[in-house]
Amino acid sequence: MGDPADFEGWSCPAPLRGYDRVVTGHGGGGKLSLELVEHLFLPALGIDGAGELHDAAAVDAGGVRLAFSTDSYVVQPLFFPGGCIGDLAVNGTVNDVAMRGGRPIALSAGFVLEEGLPLATLGRVAEAMGVAARAAGVPLVTGDTKVVDACKATAGGASGLFVNTAGIGVIPPGVDIRPRRATIGDRVIVSGPIGLHGVAVMATRAGLEFETTVQSDSAPLNGLVEAMLEASTEIHVLRDPTRGGLGATLCEIAGSAGVGIEVSESAVPVPDEVAAACALLGLDVMQVANEGKLVAIVPDADADAVLEAMVRHPRGREARVIGSVTDEHPGMVVACTALGGRRVMDLPLGEQLPRIC
Repeated sequence: MGDPADFEGWSCPAPLRGYDRVVTGHGGGGKLSLELVEHLFLPALGIDGAGELHDAAAVDAGGVRLAFSTDSYVVQPLFFPGGCIGDLAVNGTVNDVAMRGGRPIALSAGFVLEEGLPLATLGRVAEAMGVAARAAGVPLVTGDTKVVDACKATAGGASGLFVNTAGIGVIPPGVDIRPRRATIGDRVIVSGPIGLHGVAVMATRAGLEFETTVQSDSAPLNGLVEAMLEASTEIHVLRDPTRGGLGATLCEIAGSAGVGIEVSESAVPVPDEVAAACALLGLDVMQVANEGKLVAIVPDADADAVLEAMVRHPRGREARVIGSVTDEHPGMVVACTALGGRRVMDLPLGEQLPRIC
């Protein structure tokens, strides 16, 4: 036999918990992200909000309820099938405001640029942001630009350009959308096929080719949400399943509300090319990012009306009910498989695909 294995030289592909430095998984939307927020940011900032974190905050501004959100985008590559970092930044923030039930009214944009970035590249990104803002009907009204040395950007793995966007919107009277409102008996609706954005970015970054080019689903969802609220203002929860995918989103909702959620895997719409890519790469499609889909948790009495409004809208034509909220296994999500089995879905530790947004 050879020499004994040198375990000191081994490394783990997933970041280990019990660390004193930031790791990539802290930005993945899974357990590490949640721990960073709950155990570092919230206490340090004096915020008592654990368990009620949402895509956007609800702020009282002199009797008017505003939805307010901010997000940073570091996706690599900058351009991918179906979009780029520019329209992704606009759509993502518009959607975060809409997931609180807010009607987005204004956006800001901040750019961190690497010295040496081609102006033509920056121009393409800026033009894409303008097109996306006009398509969503939400103006970009203010912004900021900073330039960093090339060595600083490349040392951190930057791709030449980071974008931060913030958005505000008005929440209509009577609308109260937040995770803790998920109630036993509610139905779970997804607005369309999942996994497209994550696979599109991954395939471009890795140079993978499939028989059909997978396009990102990046799109504004504020119009869809408005149509849903016209059908019913009793919608309990809205979320866009971005980092961590549909599975992480449902786990966060179940944990916040202290309820169980059951999902039928066969009811979840997954494009064939996405399913094939995930099978090839050993990925769980329920944990792959989306950027143009939403999850709605709606009272049973209103679910049919909301679903009908969704399928009439261009962004929700393939919407369907995929599960329900239950009093069993509180705080947990259980998926019923096509073979009749059941599996527990959990938050990912870090992230399957870095820099998806």
